[in-house]
Amino acid sequence: MSEREAPLRVSLVGYGFAGRTFHAPLIQAVPGLSLDFVASRDAGKVHADLPDVEVIDDPMRAATDPRADLIVIASPNDSHASIARAALSAGRNVVVDKPFTLSLTEARALGTLAQERNCLLSVFQNRRWDTDYLAIRQAIDDGLIGDVMHLESRIDRFRPQPRPRWREQTGPGSGVLWDLGPHLVDQALQLLGWPDTVQACVAAQREGAQVDDWMHIVLGFGQRRAILHAGMLAAGGSHRFLVHGTRGSVVKRQPDRQEAQLVAGLRPGDAQWGVDDDDLFVYDESGSARRMAVPRGDQSRYYASIRDALLGHGENPVPPVQAIAVMAVLEAAVVSAREGRVVVPDLG
Repeated sequence: MSEREAPLRVSLVGYGFAGRTFHAPLIQAVPGLSLDFVASRDAGKVHADLPDVEVIDDPMRAATDPRADLIVIASPNDSHASIARAALSAGRNVVVDKPFTLSLTEARALGTLAQERNCLLSVFQNRRWDTDYLAIRQAIDDGLIGDVMHLESRIDRFRPQPRPRWREQTGPGSGVLWDLGPHLVDQALQLLGWPDTVQACVAAQREGAQVDDWMHIVLGFGQRRAILHAGMLAAGGSHRFLVHGTRGSVVKRQPDRQEAQLVAGLRPGDAQWGVDDDDLFVYDESGSARRMAVPRGDQSRYYASIRDALLGHGENPVPPVQAIAVMAVLEAAVVSAREGRVVVPDLG
């Protein structure tokens, strides 16, 4: 797509928590993108936030609208593949919220279709622009701890009561493995590459829980290990990242704040947007610790990169090959948890 004066028109399919909290405000924060269409059956809810958008009550019609330059799919997980397939078949460029699909076969088919149609296809891995991940990546890249041998990445929350939403109700693509697992796996693959083995277990720990609300995945990279964990009964005492290397260790205690900021109404460009005052702790070979400030986060950079890719000025920030790798690990984790064994992921 060549550079032009008019902004790229975006159609957002779905206006639940993900669409309303993340996609809409992040898209609106990026110059050169215009959120013009939203697929929802609740026009009043959409117009209360976005009075100027056109609300389309049919997700498939919104996904194939020829007026849109970019389709963003933020619908329930089990509809991602079918809506993305329709959009790509219509020649639309597509961003899919995580998880990409619910099977590796579907993910690979969409990657092939995007290539055949010469369309951009990307998965919304916004947490690559979180302060915690950026700090850990910088410490590793700068060689502060030598070769990484042990990585722990956790998303812990304290929500003792299940909530009445589709992510926590029985059905395809529900549960914490499909909700938080894609972020944890994607970050681990970015930091360590592709694993040799996957071992996982899940549980439903809260009273009344219909689906898994606790997950634990161990990825093997030769002698190195990555532990990915998420749970809903952690009131405190845990860390977001812990990494041990051949020359030292790093710890990031508190998570990035951008989700909480978005819920509270902050937006990219606000003075406190992406600011994180929880320092990184770096331990050297003697065990002595020093504090390091963490980089500022900005999840809107994902959509800025999408804009640039569509205009021919940059690369797709999360291309299909990376999204397919995440799906391979998640599918291996599902098999491992179900069968109670170590699984070699099918990375093709």
